[in-house]
Amino acid sequence: MTTSPRGSARDKASPAVLVLEDGRSFRGRAYGAVGETFGEAVFSTGMTGYQETLTDPSYHRQVVVMTAPHVGNTGINDEDQESRRIWVSGYVVRDPARIPSNWRSRRSLDDELTAQGVVGISGIDTRALTRHLRERGAMRVGIFSGDALDSASGKGAADGAALLARVLRAPEMTGAELSSEVTTAEPYVVPAIGTKRFTVAALDLGIKGMTPHRLAERGIEVHVLPASATLDDVYATTPDGVFLSNGPGDPATADLTVVKGVLERGTPLFGICFGNQLLGRALGFGTYKLKYGHRGINQPVQDRTTGKVEVTAHNHGFAVDAPLDRVSETPYGRAEVTHVCLNDNVVEGLRLLDRPVFSVQYHPEAAAGPHDAAYLFDRFTSLMEDQRA
Repeated sequence: MTTSPRGSARDKASPAVLVLEDGRSFRGRAYGAVGETFGEAVFSTGMTGYQETLTDPSYHRQVVVMTAPHVGNTGINDEDQESRRIWVSGYVVRDPARIPSNWRSRRSLDDELTAQGVVGISGIDTRALTRHLRERGAMRVGIFSGDALDSASGKGAADGAALLARVLRAPEMTGAELSSEVTTAEPYVVPAIGTKRFTVAALDLGIKGMTPHRLAERGIEVHVLPASATLDDVYATTPDGVFLSNGPGDPATADLTVVKGVLERGTPLFGICFGNQLLGRALGFGTYKLKYGHRGINQPVQDRTTGKVEVTAHNHGFAVDAPLDRVSETPYGRAEVTHVCLNDNVVEGLRLLDRPVFSVQYHPEAAAGPHDAAYLFDRFTSLMEDQRA
């Protein structure tokens, strides 16, 4: 991604264009930083929680289209960030708020995007763009404004072809290994809140800050380790359990040595999102790319173990290919699908019947999103209690 460091008032009123890899384009106005950016075009259906979306490392190298028409009305605060920076590579909104209004707001969304060099576009028909992505699927995209647009596009059809050519040179999400780009550089510890009950080693594949906090609320001391951590690094923390975090990229690129090592030792294991996909692959299931993925905070999922339906927060473009109608034999015992998305029957959770291991494809930490899935952290705690007993 290349951008100018900060747009002027003239730049912010200047035109911008979004170009999809299939040739369709949308014209609007520059929003955030001025320049150019590339990534995978995806849409998020959340009406709130845009700050958590922007700072979710799972959105690395993605250009996020907000389906909610009005974005930015609560500004940016210093409490709701899920990581150290904004990770989206581009941001697309229809009607940005002119003036934020919230007692916790410290600055506007526009100013924050500009300060962090995130190129965006506003004033386009995001409903039409979302329908296009639903019909054609997630695809590569470029956003151009300021000098990047002036020098490359001009007014002729050939110049539009030049912009499209630049989009087509951008890397695809399939085959992308991205966890190493978003993980922590050094291990760190999130202490238990109140009396310490357990120790958990969490592999940071793109972890959100609220996740170790949710574990800490349950008396768990969380040792957050880089994605490159070895099995010895994991067990050097003397864990009662192991956690596999969310993260970006193609799960087919991941090294499964640590996951398989934990499974062999029988340590309680809980994975979410990317972690669910890694568990699935370690068990022998395949993964595949969804047409346009699940992103937002209103996705209905059924827990097949209880029959209950949860409204959940999602951010994933890949899924596990496991049979819904039967128990499967794996190298680590019997496995079954525990959760399914009620919109399209995509696998949303797995568990082993013979070992203390389970995972879900969504984000139970509720940052942002509903709290329907908070029980999963309690389920993980119960597994560690049973193992200790």
